[in-house]
Amino acid sequence: MSSRWRRIRETGFFLALPTTAWLALFFVLPLAIVLFVSFMSRGRGGVAELPFTLEHYQRSFGIFSIILWRSIRLAALTTVICLLLGYPLAFFISTRRRRLARHISLFLVILPFWTNFLIRTYSWRILLGEAGLINGFLLHLGLIGEPLSLLNTQFAVLIGLVYGFLPFMVLPIYASVERFNFRYVDAAQDLGANDARTFLRVVLPLTMPGVLAGCALVFIPSVGAFVTPDLLGGTKGLMIGNLINNQFGGSGNMPLGSALSIVMMAVVMLSLLVYVFGNRRERG
Repeated sequence: MSSRWRRIRETGFFLALPTTAWLALFFVLPLAIVLFVSFMSRGRGGVAELPFTLEHYQRSFGIFSIILWRSIRLAALTTVICLLLGYPLAFFISTRRRRLARHISLFLVILPFWTNFLIRTYSWRILLGEAGLINGFLLHLGLIGEPLSLLNTQFAVLIGLVYGFLPFMVLPIYASVERFNFRYVDAAQDLGANDARTFLRVVLPLTMPGVLAGCALVFIPSVGAFVTPDLLGGTKGLMIGNLINNQFGGSGNMPLGSALSIVMMAVVMLSLLVYVFGNRRERG
């Protein structure tokens, strides 16, 4: 190996050293501590103590498995709905001929981020309440005879998650569609493909990297969501993030909370692996 390439490798190592140290100190080390605590027993006041035990993992996949699967199901539904809503919207924005129209559309997509997420979630409590705007509108039209119980349900959590994470689906797909060469569409139609076949065989595969990125960006924060299920779901919309928070507060159970955190991290890592292998397959 020439001295030039050796210097390049050494320079790259030193450039990556601060980031590597930061990740090791503030990600790997805390995660290792949580993993260690998850195998300890619950002591007085919920603190961790010896001896080691697998009881908390048994409870995580036992009595608390319903909350885990609820979190995964709501996150998956959120991802699917965001994809069904976000793909046409991203396609519409990216195909505007005027640059000003595209910029205004993107501005409207990211405009909710100008307001604190907590405030936006509280606004849904007002909209979904029994005396809220939605029930008032339906009562005014005579479509219902009494207010619907929309708040403190899994449906309310789903609405809040879709509202909160839809832009994370739109933006990656927009970037993929913007780079798409529409001459491929003309070529497919010249070969006799209809619109549906052209979309499924040409457009969708070539924009799949944006779809995969959007699904990962929506699913991962959704499965560990805390604010939305706490404010909109109540006990019926309890998710794993709320359960973990309860274990670390008051006289909870720190080892159980750590075990649930590791389980949630495993779900996140699994979804990341699906994204990485799916993206590699598309590029290959």
